Amino acid sequence: MPSNRVSRLFHYGSLAVGLGFGALGEATKRWSGLGTLDSQSSSTSVFLTRANVDRIVTKLTRMRGAALKLGQMLSIQDSKSMSPEIAEVLQRVQNSANYVPISQVEKTVDRELGPNWRAEFASFNDAPFAAASIGQVHEARLGKNVQEQVGFDKVAVKVQYPGVANSIDSDLNNLQSLLVMSKLLPRGMYLDNSIRVARRELHWECDYQREADAMTKFGTLLADDPVFVVPRLVSDLSSKMVLTAEFMDGAHLKHAEGYSQEIRDYIGTHIMRLCLQELFDFEFMQTDPNWANFLYNEHTGKIALLDFGASRSFDKSFLDKYLCVLKAAMDGDREACRHWSKELGFLTGYEADVMTQAHVDSVLEIGKPFRATGIYDFGNQDVSSNVRSAIPVMLRHRLTPPPEETYSLHRKLSGAFLLCIKLRARVPCQDLFKGITSKYTFSDGAQLVY
Repeated sequence: MPSNRVSRLFHYGSLAVGLGFGALGEATKRWSGLGTLDSQSSSTSVFLTRANVDRIVTKLTRMRGAALKLGQMLSIQDSKSMSPEIAEVLQRVQNSANYVPISQVEKTVDRELGPNWRAEFASFNDAPFAAASIGQVHEARLGKNVQEQVGFDKVAVKVQYPGVANSIDSDLNNLQSLLVMSKLLPRGMYLDNSIRVARRELHWECDYQREADAMTKFGTLLADDPVFVVPRLVSDLSSKMVLTAEFMDGAHLKHAEGYSQEIRDYIGTHIMRLCLQELFDFEFMQTDPNWANFLYNEHTGKIALLDFGASRSFDKSFLDKYLCVLKAAMDGDREACRHWSKELGFLTGYEADVMTQAHVDSVLEIGKPFRATGIYDFGNQDVSSNVRSAIPVMLRHRLTPPPEETYSLHRKLSGAFLLCIKLRARVPCQDLFKGITSKYTFSDGAQLVY
């Protein structure tokens, strides 16, 4: 992986040149009539040829960092709101897993923990077992002295990719130029805002000390929880670029479709509960919905939480208004949805009627699981398709970008919904919503009464 700014700039530059030549070739084919029927469609960008899709995926997965993070952020957008080609790029980038060689890992750990860091471990597997946009994870066992101090021996050691933190701003600027040049994204997605949010979150996620604090905080918040468990930190073997924590056993939830209906209901119910608790009880949320961040242990029935780099709090006034939006959606109150959406900043009040209607329709759809009394069956839902149908209208007619807090919040909330849909889970959504939000205290001291 390129680790300095010059080499990373070279890779972005070579990608731009490659895309340019690919687009020129495709344009020539279309002009001459030699392209395929699909490629000759005027609605398809000359940049989005098969060769260029492969170029983008190859470069972004090699660059990691900002490139991969932005791809992951954009990949939560509904795939039908953008071209099939860019949807494929985002899906392939999301699923990519390129590792850096152990020589680069050792340089980072030497600098962060000292040259004798291996002496603190009884064993350290040089081959990583997981990779993400910011770093990769190695399995290890603690030496006897450290093991006695922390009370466990098997650990996961996350090591940040070299050069990622120092290249965030330049990488995002280069990516923005590429996306604008190639017109890869539909209008109305407010790329500037996505870049700004990605920039802030990347700086957060590159600070492993911040993540360690968030992990410790969640450990405290969930200490008595009957379902969720949080890894324990090994603070003496952690730093700004290295994070060592207890190894958690379990299977990724992306493999949970094969469980019995009872287990799928159990997982879906508690994931939805946690999402609501994070918002209106803890007021502190881990906003990365990647299913690999949740491990289900079939033997204990516990769900382990991983990766706290995207954890954040929300301003109290934002939570007050957001709860009012969700409550209006649960009640099916169109006027209240419109009012609180304007108060929150989703609407300006000057939108065309078609935009206001599409927005309110989508909010009401999101509230549908909470509006249903008893058990809501995510295996027989139409929320996702109904929201999807409103997206083109909102992209075309919206006058203002969504509130910045909602980029990360909706990433998590949509992740919870999509997981429940994937599991075909049956969840008592209204009971969860009422039980958690009835304990929430607004800024003026008021509480909801059901």
